[in-house]
Amino acid sequence: MKNRLAVSLIAASLLTSGAAFAQSTTATGAASGAAAGGQIGGPVGAAVGGTVGAVVGAGLEIPNAVFSAVPRGEPSITIRERVVVGEPLPETVVLRPVPSYTEYRYAVVNDQRVIVDPRTRRVIRVID
Repeated sequence: MKNRLAVSLIAASLLTSGAAFAQSTTATGAASGAAAGGQIGGPVGAAVGGTVGAVVGAGLEIPNAVFSAVPRGEPSITIRERVVVGEPLPETVVLRPVPSYTEYRYAVVNDQRVIVDPRTRRVIRVID
């Protein structure tokens, strides 16, 4: 019972944070992910859902020009792990700056071009 109350309070506070919060896709993704995760997995589900939702939301905010700026034909690195939005890439994967958009990084992994958050190494968007 206490877990449900805590999750409800967290979800409510995330969903009612004001106009700036409503305008941000990242924040909306975090709130939606936390609410959905909380319903399925309790507080841990809310935390995981919020993180993944924020990453997905961040992927939606990337300007379209960034995708076309990522070079094609680069050699691909093969890793055992699946490339999943919201999951970090291994340290062995070299991240390259996106030409003209140096705040973003990209990699070509398992024959997929991906946009990556350089601070966390989490995949923000799979292009191919």
